[in-house]
Amino acid sequence: MAKKTVATLQSSSKRLTKAIKMVKSPKSGAYTFVEAVMAPELVNEWLSQK
Repeated sequence: MAKKTVATLQSSSKRLTKAIKMVKSPKSGAYTFVEAVMAPELVNEWLSQK
């Protein structure tokens, strides 16, 4: 399961997006959230990674 945040971050001339991915821990079975700030073009690729 993954979702994108609604907010986009703007710094000087670069446009950045903050993506949040929900990852299930194999040991405990609990879910954790992994966050990353990246270019909008890379978000779908990052979300599709395991």
